[in-house]
Amino acid sequence: MSMDIDGGAVPIAQVQRPQTNATILCCNCGAPIDGTQAAGALCYDCIKLTVDISSGIQREGTLHMCRDCERWLSPPAQWVVAAPESRELLALCLRKLKGLTKVRIIDASFIWTEPHSRRIKLKITIQQEAFEGTILQQTFEVEFVQAYQQCPDCQKSYTHNTWRAVVQVRQKVPHKRTFLYLEQLILKHSAHKDTINIKEVHEGIDFFFGARNHAEKFVDFLTSLIPVRVKKSQELISQDVHTSVKSYKFSFSAEIVPICKDDLVALPIKLAKSIGNISPLVLCYRIGTAVNLMDPNTLQTADIPAPIFWRSPFRTPIADVQDLVEFIVMDIEPLGPAKNRWVLADCTVARSSDLGVNDTTYLCRTHLGNVLHPGDTVMGYMMTGTQFNNPEFDAIEESKQYSSTIPDVVLVKKSYPRRRKAAGHKQRNWKVKRMAREESEMLPRKQEQERLERDFEMFLRDVEEDEELRAGMALYKNPRQLEEMSMDEDGESVNSDDERRLRIPMEQLLDEFEEMGIDEEEE
Repeated sequence: MSMDIDGGAVPIAQVQRPQTNATILCCNCGAPIDGTQAAGALCYDCIKLTVDISSGIQREGTLHMCRDCERWLSPPAQWVVAAPESRELLALCLRKLKGLTKVRIIDASFIWTEPHSRRIKLKITIQQEAFEGTILQQTFEVEFVQAYQQCPDCQKSYTHNTWRAVVQVRQKVPHKRTFLYLEQLILKHSAHKDTINIKEVHEGIDFFFGARNHAEKFVDFLTSLIPVRVKKSQELISQDVHTSVKSYKFSFSAEIVPICKDDLVALPIKLAKSIGNISPLVLCYRIGTAVNLMDPNTLQTADIPAPIFWRSPFRTPIADVQDLVEFIVMDIEPLGPAKNRWVLADCTVARSSDLGVNDTTYLCRTHLGNVLHPGDTVMGYMMTGTQFNNPEFDAIEESKQYSSTIPDVVLVKKSYPRRRKAAGHKQRNWKVKRMAREESEMLPRKQEQERLERDFEMFLRDVEEDEELRAGMALYKNPRQLEEMSMDEDGESVNSDDERRLRIPMEQLLDEFEEMGIDEEEE
């Protein structure tokens, strides 16, 4: 490079900066480090020893759990369900730690502890920038102490008059079979999870809720399963005159139709003609969203929805399962017509109590042609010589069109008395769950206990005999009886057709587990 001064060129030497050494010594340990990348004149090892990026993070904490419902308190006042060592519980623990939001979480996991120690330990890995261009990663442990605290919902369940809504389920029948089936449906769909108390009363069950919307949701669940009539009422508890805020208690009365499976029903003639011109004397073979009826003489079926049922004049069946009589099949001849799982047949039967006394037999038409054989035992209703105090049945007898169609015997279902006597109800390889409920103080428990046990045993027999009935239920394995059922008590194998028919396959049974709010029912 040159500059022109007074017409002459004078060369100027190029200025060069002196070269400096980039290596410096650590101010703490004296180790050589790169001065251009050094953070505070410290080596990486000294940074790890002197800088603690987890200094502002809480190392100990307390978790509150309700021992009744096993929910955890999530600040400020929310109770959440979290299983041990689950993602939900891990997220709850991380939210409880103060100062964790200032660093970056790389990894977090549980450290195994004894369940009875009531200690929860976490291993957390974090990252943070200690100096400009220097990022540190550190792993540390946090310990939580598990403390018990009762949640507000469980507090209300142990306190009287704290509910805000009640659903009173009632059915005016002399047995509890419908409630037992309804209980299994409630358990399978967990429809009782919002209840704060369940009380068993005469002719029904009361479900108490802490909020109105929970009760309305439960009522919608009932109406989607069974034909019920719901009535609503409310009671004013308190009122604030300054803000006009009122507090109410709501009561929902849910009345189930007083007709059950296997009941004999006498329909009004006008109603029978309007639902398909079916015979007025029919059997109820199922209770779903409507009352399902069948004529055993023709296999014709008809459904009565809940609105039509409550508008009709009839209310109760003329005979229920308590009026069933045991018959012996003397002869049976299938006629050929079949519908669903039924086959029409002519059957000759005799009462079990008449064997050895007289030779009286009865000829009837039945829908059980596919399951009955000569010598089998069958349960049915005795129509000959029986007086029914029912106006609809009297109208059928006086009618010229239907009086001749009244049979001597109406067969309902096949019975298995020899299998019951040999095995008994204790030989079932399955069991059901029961809801944890409170019994009313007015219930005469000693007098009603035998009747309740009889109803429950009758329900269990219906479950193992009817595949369609148990399709909507949850049955569990009974490990106590699995080994004993491999062989009869007398050492004889049980491989009869009746035994195979009543045996529930193992693939239809669920593994036993403990569930909140459910009691185990032992057979």
